[in-house]
Amino acid sequence: MGAHVDQVDPVTAAAERGATLSQFFLGDPQGYKGPEFRYAGGAPALREAAERAGLDLYVHAPYVINVATTNNRIRIPSRKLLQQHVDAAASIGAKALIVHGGHVNASDDPEKGFDNWRKAVDATTFRVPVLIENTAGGDNAMARRLERIAALWQAISAADGAEHVGFCLDTCHAHAGGNDLSTVVEQVRAITGRIDLVHCNDSRDAFGSGADRHTNLGSGEVDPYALATVVRDAGAPLVVETPGGAPEHRADLDWLRARL
Repeated sequence: MGAHVDQVDPVTAAAERGATLSQFFLGDPQGYKGPEFRYAGGAPALREAAERAGLDLYVHAPYVINVATTNNRIRIPSRKLLQQHVDAAASIGAKALIVHGGHVNASDDPEKGFDNWRKAVDATTFRVPVLIENTAGGDNAMARRLERIAALWQAISAADGAEHVGFCLDTCHAHAGGNDLSTVVEQVRAITGRIDLVHCNDSRDAFGSGADRHTNLGSGEVDPYALATVVRDAGAPLVVETPGGAPEHRADLDWLRARL
């Protein structure tokens, strides 16, 4: 269990939260500039410190990555940025890189987006697993609804390197995306064969709203029992991406432990 933290010192951040993993960005989540290391001593020092602490590291890719789009000015830089972050995550010994599923334009055939994902997987040199995360909104999203996730996985399964692609299940996104949390673990696993990570977040908004607004566990619109059930049934490492700092994240993790 752990939290999404600032990359300046994810090792200390985990200790402050009573956590055994940390997730963070390497650089600007809204930019194409490429990964950067802000930990004192850079990537080698972070890798060594995490190993010494027995801490698992997860890197979240920038939000701007969209390898599904038919827009070449976005898709091509996105594929380059994806590879850069795979390499950067490997350099710190990260367990995986998490990336959003992306979307196509309203006028596009979704099949083009699925096939663009296949091409991206074909073109990527995997030094760490890449976990595709379900998203909360967008009618043209590749990974919001289960039927789209199924079509995406079918396309990816034909790619070279498909075995290195896993799944990250976000509870807020599933709830906001209109997916029933009482059955979503079983349904996702039937499609993908795996759940590699859970983003355990409550939602400020109603079921099916399409709004991606996280809140602290037990304070939002998601049934508390459903949150704990997803975590238990998924049996995967988990990250809280909830508001606040160390005290709030520690409280969220304690809240969840009490219900598990």
